[in-house]
Amino acid sequence: MRGATWTFRAHVVNTHNGTESIEVVGGRPGDRTIRSFGPERIFAATGKRSKGSGKTTAGQLSLSEAPQLPLA
Repeated sequence: MRGATWTFRAHVVNTHNGTESIEVVGGRPGDRTIRSFGPERIFAATGKRSKGSGKTTAGQLSLSEAPQLPLA
């Protein structure tokens, strides 16, 4: 979603089936949407993107594969 910014809200572990998710809040300016993603879909911010760079996650490890901080 172009122009959207997201802020970490919670790391959730379902104790019944062991699934994990990351909750974020944000969206476009003026929005306050809560979204949930699997840890394998979350990538660390690497700095400012140049205009027109598109998605640059190819070749990067997700935070579940290379955590920068412990999720537990």
